[in-house]
Amino acid sequence: MATIMVVEDNKGTNKAICEYMKTARHILIPAHDGAEALKMFREEEIDLIVLDIMLPQISGVAVLHEIRKSSDIPILMLTAVDDEYTQANSFDELADDYITKPFSMLLLGKRITALLRRSGKKLALNTFKIGDVIVDFPGYTAFDDNGKIDITPKELEILKLFIENKGLVLSRNQILDDVWGDDCAIIDRTIDAYIRNLRKKLKLDCITTVKGIGYKFEMEVSK
Repeated sequence: MATIMVVEDNKGTNKAICEYMKTARHILIPAHDGAEALKMFREEEIDLIVLDIMLPQISGVAVLHEIRKSSDIPILMLTAVDDEYTQANSFDELADDYITKPFSMLLLGKRITALLRRSGKKLALNTFKIGDVIVDFPGYTAFDDNGKIDITPKELEILKLFIENKGLVLSRNQILDDVWGDDCAIIDRTIDAYIRNLRKKLKLDCITTVKGIGYKFEMEVSK
């Protein structure tokens, strides 16, 4: 878990980034102008900063310059300005990375994860990446590039069971016993419906049908 400050004056974009990164069990601190960002930086224990360049009061590059006087905290510049001079100037001021708008939330998350890993910060457990989907099992939520996926707790429990038994064939009875227990009146066709929903919602073809036996999960999963 890391504490991340998102400095972005567009409140909608700021909120979207914060909500997305919370799925990885991070603590998010929003700031909406350069002066507020410097104040929060001095008052809070922050592990990484996502920093817009075009900010009210104090520009992002000026904020970066000020922070670098006393800290080597990872800083990722996030901006609609994509010319070479602006990017080069950010790196001259010792920015660690740079991403332009419009951006992929998934790519932003991967860049943040890479910066935290390089800085030696331990990442949250029980949050997994499956294809283009990020699944937070403790929080019972899943996200893709388009935002939060409408997925039920039971569907996530089945997915977790598959991940824990990757490469093994699970019968419908095994799934019933592990997810619902012995006292549940669920039938085989109900399991099939849950599997169909998982495939559709996650847009994954990694849950294969083993005719006459059950299902098998065969995709690489990363934390």
